[in-house]
Amino acid sequence: MESDGPGPADPSSLPLQPDLPTLKPCTATESPTRVAVNGCNPSRQCQPAGGHSPTCGPRKSPELPTTKLCGYLDKQGGPLKSWKSRWFCYDEKQCQLLYYTTAQDVTPLGKIELANAVFGYPAHAEEAAFHIQTPERTVVLKAFNRDAMIYWLQQLQLRRWHHGHASAQAGGDANVGGGQEYWNGDDDFLPIVKTPPGLVGQKAACFPAPRQQSNLSIISFKHPLTQIQNSVHCILQKRHSQEMNKSIFYSPSDFTSPVQENQDLSGQDEHPAESPSHSSPSSSPAPSPPSRKKSISDALPEDKEAHSQEVDSDKEEHPKKPPEDGQCTAVSAPSGKQEQPDMPYPLKCDGPEMGSQLLDMRDELAVLQLRLAQRDAHVAELQEHLQLMVEKNQAKQEVVLKLSEQVAECMVDPQRTITNSFGAQGFLQLQAEMEHLRDDKEAYKMQNKFLNSEIHQLTKLWRNSSEQQKILMKRCAYLEGKSCQTESRYLSLLHKLQENKEFGAAEMEAVNRLIKEAERDMKDTPKFPPVRKYDEYGFKLTPDLDTEDMNLMIKIHSPDICSLNPLQQEVMDKHRLSRWAQFLGGRPAGELGASLELKILLRGGIPSRYRADVWRWIVWTRTRQIRERHPQRYKELCRKSQTLQHPASRQIQLDLPRTLTSNQHFSSASSSSVQQLHRILLAFSWHNPSIGYCQGLNRLAAIALLVLKDEENAFWCLVAMVENIMPQDYYSKTLIASQADQRVLKDIMMEKLPRLMAHLEEHSVDLTCITFNWFLVVFVESLTSKILLRIWDAVLYESIKVIFRYALAIFRYKEEEILRIRNSAEIYQYLQFFTKTISDGRKLNNIAFVEMNPFPMKLLRNRRAHHLERLKAELKELERIQNEFLTESMEHKDRDLDPAVGEGEDEDDL
Repeated sequence: MESDGPGPADPSSLPLQPDLPTLKPCTATESPTRVAVNGCNPSRQCQPAGGHSPTCGPRKSPELPTTKLCGYLDKQGGPLKSWKSRWFCYDEKQCQLLYYTTAQDVTPLGKIELANAVFGYPAHAEEAAFHIQTPERTVVLKAFNRDAMIYWLQQLQLRRWHHGHASAQAGGDANVGGGQEYWNGDDDFLPIVKTPPGLVGQKAACFPAPRQQSNLSIISFKHPLTQIQNSVHCILQKRHSQEMNKSIFYSPSDFTSPVQENQDLSGQDEHPAESPSHSSPSSSPAPSPPSRKKSISDALPEDKEAHSQEVDSDKEEHPKKPPEDGQCTAVSAPSGKQEQPDMPYPLKCDGPEMGSQLLDMRDELAVLQLRLAQRDAHVAELQEHLQLMVEKNQAKQEVVLKLSEQVAECMVDPQRTITNSFGAQGFLQLQAEMEHLRDDKEAYKMQNKFLNSEIHQLTKLWRNSSEQQKILMKRCAYLEGKSCQTESRYLSLLHKLQENKEFGAAEMEAVNRLIKEAERDMKDTPKFPPVRKYDEYGFKLTPDLDTEDMNLMIKIHSPDICSLNPLQQEVMDKHRLSRWAQFLGGRPAGELGASLELKILLRGGIPSRYRADVWRWIVWTRTRQIRERHPQRYKELCRKSQTLQHPASRQIQLDLPRTLTSNQHFSSASSSSVQQLHRILLAFSWHNPSIGYCQGLNRLAAIALLVLKDEENAFWCLVAMVENIMPQDYYSKTLIASQADQRVLKDIMMEKLPRLMAHLEEHSVDLTCITFNWFLVVFVESLTSKILLRIWDAVLYESIKVIFRYALAIFRYKEEEILRIRNSAEIYQYLQFFTKTISDGRKLNNIAFVEMNPFPMKLLRNRRAHHLERLKAELKELERIQNEFLTESMEHKDRDLDPAVGEGEDEDDL
């Protein structure tokens, strides 16, 4: 009979094998209608024989299980992060995890690349939830229970490693590594989890899809075309199955013709005691045909007598005739919401006997319903009794714990009186916390085992790659030696032929030509540069971070632990170099003029090849007037420094060893760069007596010296930075202009970054401790050299406004990471080094000059003037207080020195 409910999917479309060592043989039958389950290619099908569940023939289990990895999982997605049930299937060839809406869909909604994926699950996540993190995204999935989650993780891990090993063998790399396997069963850290019954594989495809939380959950708004395609395919398949009078989950054992049905029912007369449970467990009763509107079970018990009289009258009017072939009366199964078992009584084709059989069946149905009601009542009573026993047991446990605590208190203090008060609510709360901690401990253990297995496999790969590298290095050295020997023998042979006088002029010319070509080839042998630790300016390429700093970055999941891709950086440098070469057009940098195009190029950074020339032009433009009036100014200041000692020379001498300690050119006190820096700082202290020397000028002069490579140009660059670019009184004794800019920065951050400022104020974090040094030395020793010099390129041309832009951009760049820290001490620790972890200069530049707009210079000047006035007023008030204090202290001092007052005070003391 047909089944209108969701029956089992066609096994021919499910090439799935149970994870059993030995399997029973199965009976294979052909199905006229095949329903392909996504991800599974149609093959042979297994139908139950004799009413038993389908099993497959014995198969030797290889290293990789032959079971098709597929099943229903909940996928988190959408703006609300809701769970949607999806059918997932693993693709062996592509190492991908495809997902569909249901198991009967044809086109997948999407795929997850597993070749470079990382599997894991947080300890505090929802139960049975795990993550698949790919380079492009992170997919959050949830299994039915924890065992199913561990099974999915183990299977994905195993198949991912197997696919990688197969790819390595196909590429020919396995022969180099010694032929070691990527996966070994002896190295598993996790316990072996059997295939969860009914959750993955063929049984999961046979079951209906899990019920969604809402009707909208089955709709994929991200893939509407795929959803429509799958819906059309499903409708066409259902229509085809209805035309064939079969369900979409049709199998030959589920359908019988009316004649076969009557034959089966008549055959039951010989075995009336057989239970209807021998039928296929997946089959379900079908709805009655339209001609059978009234079921046998719909007859009322009160109509028994009337029905018997009607049957007797029918006997008199229509004498009994033998039924013709194929004209037997078919009776439909009882209809209703509950599924009824098959009728155990044989049905005859003649009407009178059928009526009596129907009455007997109705009586038996009433008896069975009465028994069912009695059993339901008994089950309800047992459930109530069980609930009472559970509550009683819980109360006993509470009493036992109470007595145990009282006994412990008496043992500690024998004189203590026992009280009857017992905090049940507090105890239950403690017990719940203990259970929660116990669950966390188990989750951490399982997570640790899973991570240990990943680390173990990565260690194997690292060892294999190390061995491969050693083998390749040995081979390269061997081939290089052989090549040198061959070249030397070749040259010696040519020289011998050259000395042979029997050759003619043509042969001698050919030998001489070959000798020249060999010598030229030996000179043109490429020499690979060694691995560099420093750039062209002497800065370290990778910043040095402490272990505590690295741990903090890992704790907040910082994405800047790994630096920018070197290949991508090289492409960007080439593009910038070509733009500058096109802009200069072969003319020297000294002939440049101010323009919007030059401003845009300077914001993107100057290539190292042109940076020194462009800086010289900018410095010359800013200091042109004073240099034209005093062309020998620097030399005169140097001679003055040699003859006279400046008051700041002692402080300069102390600050020299603390200047750019990580730079290669300033690492030694005896280096030439340190001596040049000393002369520049002394010359500036004589040049600008109002400032003299201020801590921070040494770093500014050091950067200018590294880029310009010349003392005099570096001196004028320092003059331009202090006297032309930075505001007045920026490096004075009071640093009043620097303090004003810190307040201006705070005002702008309140407008541009309100969330970050609220977070910092909540934890009482003062940014002035960090940003004051940024403005004073223009980010020297705070950022990497590439980003630092790019900022200097723009600052020299546009002045201090660029410093404000980049200060805001740095905090915007790291805003999310700072918001993750909930401890003020850790926030201060992170702010001490977080600028060194910024590696994407292009992103930072885009934030500074695009996202921070608008940024008018007029607003900046107005706010600086406002805060300068307030600071000057505060300084005057402070000076007044100091003067009052000095006056009062002098008066007290004079009073103490008065002898009369002193004697009177002594008498009072006596």
